Amino acid sequence: MTTREIRYRDGDVECIGLLAEPTGSGRVPAVAIVHAWDGRDAFVADKAESIAKLGYAGFALDVYGGARTGSGPEENSKLMQPFLADRVMLRKRLLAGIEALRAQPRVNGRIAAMGYCFGGLCVLDLARAGADLAGVISNHGLFNPPAGVVNATIRARVLALHGYDDPMVPPDAMIAFAKEMTESRADWQIHAYGHTLHAFTNPNANDRAFGALYDAKADRRAWETTVNFLRECLA
Repeated sequence: MTTREIRYRDGDVECIGLLAEPTGSGRVPAVAIVHAWDGRDAFVADKAESIAKLGYAGFALDVYGGARTGSGPEENSKLMQPFLADRVMLRKRLLAGIEALRAQPRVNGRIAAMGYCFGGLCVLDLARAGADLAGVISNHGLFNPPAGVVNATIRARVLALHGYDDPMVPPDAMIAFAKEMTESRADWQIHAYGHTLHAFTNPNANDRAFGALYDAKADRRAWETTVNFLRECLA
């Protein structure tokens, strides 16, 4: 595979995404990957490469701009909070990344999006925005919809991979999300993993008191489900 940085803009903000493409010269479907609260880090770069190994182009988006990453929970929160407070701004930033990916010469126009934690919320917001995506995958993402923003027609198939014991997204939030997706007439599914906390796909998550803990079994199951979902969406 090959990897390279792609610079794109959202107004005055320059964002720096990382594109991983499979070997060859033909056009391929693509998957946008949205980072967690710490920014476009090594975790999403690795996911972009994993996507390229499946035969798709993987593009790690840069929501914060300048490929900034936080150094810990306090700085991560400062980077993320403006976007949680202004979901219209977040939607605009995300759509800029999707269009940058769509413009790449080897991308054939079939695009899905996947995200982790904050990024899981992001891809659900892309679906709510009616983005032209084949599917979205939220990994231990937040489910709460943006306040005061009416959903567009959801065109993407929606997959949520969720730790049932995630203290940040309790079962009633999962049920409310299912109701929202049903009322939106979306093609949706939720996979809830029992005895599983937040951030279960991240090997560096080891803070049980915070509610974030890696779970190798749930991680494996989630990736297998992701591969099957992408195969269905991007065929």
